[in-house]
Amino acid sequence: MKEILNNVRLRHKLLLMYFLSVFFPIVLTNLFFYSVTAHNVSSQREKDAAQALERIQSELQARIDTAVGISSVFYADGVINEVLERAYDTPIAYLDVYDETLRSSLAKYAPVYGFIQSLTIYTDNPTVLGSGGVAFIDETVRHADWYGKVTEAASGMPIFVHDGQRGSPAFSIVRRLNAFGFMDEYEKVLKVDLHRDAVAQTLGNMGFPGELYLLGPDGTIELATDQGIGGVEPVRFDDLPLPAGSRVLSKEYARANELYGWTLAGVVPKDQALAGTGESRKLALYLTCVNLLLPTLVLVWGAKSLHDRLLRIVRQIKKVKRGNFEPMPVEETEDSKDEIGQLSAELNRMTRQIRELIDEVLVAEIERKDLELQRRRAQIHALQSQINPHFLFNVLETLRMRSLIKGEEETAKIVRNMAKLFRKSLAWGNDWITVGQELDLIRSFLEIQKYRFGDRLQYRIKADREAEKSRIPKMVFLPFVENASLHGVEKIEGQGVIELNLTLDRDGLLFLLRDNGGGMDESMLRRILSERPGEEIADEKHVGIRNVRSRLALYYGDGAQLDIASVPGCGTGVRIRLPHGL
Repeated sequence: MKEILNNVRLRHKLLLMYFLSVFFPIVLTNLFFYSVTAHNVSSQREKDAAQALERIQSELQARIDTAVGISSVFYADGVINEVLERAYDTPIAYLDVYDETLRSSLAKYAPVYGFIQSLTIYTDNPTVLGSGGVAFIDETVRHADWYGKVTEAASGMPIFVHDGQRGSPAFSIVRRLNAFGFMDEYEKVLKVDLHRDAVAQTLGNMGFPGELYLLGPDGTIELATDQGIGGVEPVRFDDLPLPAGSRVLSKEYARANELYGWTLAGVVPKDQALAGTGESRKLALYLTCVNLLLPTLVLVWGAKSLHDRLLRIVRQIKKVKRGNFEPMPVEETEDSKDEIGQLSAELNRMTRQIRELIDEVLVAEIERKDLELQRRRAQIHALQSQINPHFLFNVLETLRMRSLIKGEEETAKIVRNMAKLFRKSLAWGNDWITVGQELDLIRSFLEIQKYRFGDRLQYRIKADREAEKSRIPKMVFLPFVENASLHGVEKIEGQGVIELNLTLDRDGLLFLLRDNGGGMDESMLRRILSERPGEEIADEKHVGIRNVRSRLALYYGDGAQLDIASVPGCGTGVRIRLPHGL
């Protein structure tokens, strides 16, 4: 985990910290707060709806109980039962009795109880007139559903019935009047009709947050506050398309009740159940915005400060990497005292120190190189000044002319070679010559040595034509030929041989020199090869080799290779490899 975080950019780390420490906790906390609040509000709304449903059920039950109470008054009234059981000789006799007893009893309840639509007594007494709240039981009545239900019920038990006619439904309490069974010569039934609008008003006046449905024993909707219900065809509640997410509450009437089998159902839509959560949702949203806004602004401000300042440090480090040692502006480093400000200040201090150190080292190196160059030039000039050129040339020219006058051509040739050798070696106007020009000097030197040693010295020079065209520093091969002659062949008694091969290949110019002279022992060879270019040594015998090594290092660096192999009594071999391009 640590390795993963170490590879994440600082900006992404800060964003990750923000989301994990601020954004997600705040959002989840407010979501939890809103969820709990919505659940509590929904539960409270459901409880309120259940209580409203209970009140509606109680109110409807109270009205039914009132109607039942009215029926009980008629049931227990012996006078009314005796009037209905009496046989009347004439209609006038019936009307006289009706005016005295029945008219006031049938008319007094409707004005008092607004939900009572009418009271009607049905009888099969043929001497009674069918008017003024009294009706004759004919075939139509006998085939009515309510009449069948009341005749099937226990004697004197009130029942709650619905006439079943869609469009104008009526709810009624029906009860047989048999005066406790003492007067039952004729059939007598009391029917108390309730106003449908009054019953519907009972359903709608209790503040239920939804639609209410009064269901019959078979589950058919008999009355509803839903205006879409009320057609001719019956609708079952189970077949009713309910809104998604709505809650259904129901109250079924108990067995010991006239409404047994009937059910009061309420449907609470989801938006009504969560109607009280709007303010909580707004509050949660406002809290989320407020809680996120301030931390976000602070974090963005802090992250931008850190990112910009660290980015300046990174850019400064890249500048130093490219060799630009200009420090950062003072206002970017000294205005802040935190860790990043301290880092910026220390980086500036380090940059200035590096620049000063580089300046000091560079100046010292330039001075050292200049002294070294002056020293090398002094050495070369010391070599050149060992002989006075003008004096030497004049003497040599005089010797050559006298030899020619006397006919000594061999002596004149040797003098000419010596003059040529000294003239070329002392002409330092151009330090670069061709291999062919270097070979001319070597041949002149070897001819002079052959004049000295006679047949004791033999030499062979082999060089490629392309190799002779290559340019090399002046006199890098001649000192080794000189050593082979003076320190090699001169020390042996027999014939000395010097072989020189120059070839040009893809790796550069290759110089090979072999002699069969006295050679060197291992300690001498190791001392020569261990001498560093330009190093001052006391042994002046090797000044030529040291001078060549210094010049090769100066011109070619590590590109030039010099190897010397020697065996005492067998000779010495020299191998020089010079690269192309110079």
